[in-house]
Amino acid sequence: MRSLIDILDFSVDELQELIDTANDIIAHPEQYSERCRGKKLATLFFEPSTRTRLSFEAAMYELGGNVIGFAEAKSSSAAKGESVADTARVISCYANIIAMRHPKEGAPLVAAMNASIPVINAGDGGHNHPTQTLADLLTIYREKGRLDHLTVGFCGDLKFGRTVHSLINALSRYEGIKVVLISPEELKLPSYVKKDVLAANNIPYVQTTDLESVMPELDILYMTRVQRERFFNEEDYLRLKDSYILTPDRLWNAKEDLSILHPLPRVNEISVAIDDDPRACYFKQVLYGKYMRMALILKLLKEAGRI
Repeated sequence: MRSLIDILDFSVDELQELIDTANDIIAHPEQYSERCRGKKLATLFFEPSTRTRLSFEAAMYELGGNVIGFAEAKSSSAAKGESVADTARVISCYANIIAMRHPKEGAPLVAAMNASIPVINAGDGGHNHPTQTLADLLTIYREKGRLDHLTVGFCGDLKFGRTVHSLINALSRYEGIKVVLISPEELKLPSYVKKDVLAANNIPYVQTTDLESVMPELDILYMTRVQRERFFNEEDYLRLKDSYILTPDRLWNAKEDLSILHPLPRVNEISVAIDDDPRACYFKQVLYGKYMRMALILKLLKEAGRI
């Protein structure tokens, strides 16, 4: 049974296939409006979400399917002590495909190992967020016309940012990628990502605490929030949460065609004054996420022989 747990589960060719399908959906939505008629997506969200959960639901509805599920752990049998494995077996009796978000790293993998239907990782702790990466890739592709030969800056919480880890994994397979890591010392990219992904794939990278000094190099600026829910110490969160705030004056030396991405939600790390700048792409990113999830649902259901 094919699932999507890690972005590396799909080859570069398969990622391009998803991008092409998403672009076709954007161009010809009417041709896809009944593709999942009679099918059900189960959204199992053990952790809060707005964009990801509603994006999956909108994707399935726009494909003509239906949605069941829950939006918080306390409204599921997990509150009674049911295991992820048992939940996956149970939901397999009701639905055709599962989208799961869980605070524990590896939980969607456990679900996929026990489900008899495809499972999509909709975010697991600080580990992975592959469908956000699909949204990121489509945004970059539509903005730049390519996914290679780009300098990509990641700014903010690079330690706990699962969207950062997933996107770095994805981009590491394209030629000519250079990565710029901008963060406080306490929120640097984990050493295992630098070793196992960047160094292992010969991806050149630099680390800095100074966004302004590297801004002129960047084709893509991927902003992230400092995530309160990943901190054990409130004082550390309060000290670090405003480390980087992107305001119009901080773009004075940026490229004219810079693309500013953010997985959202934003707190205050991007000023609302940036929203009308043509380089701001984060709300487009939200919309593209829906189309990529539509393409992904179609691919996994087809490979499972369910459409």
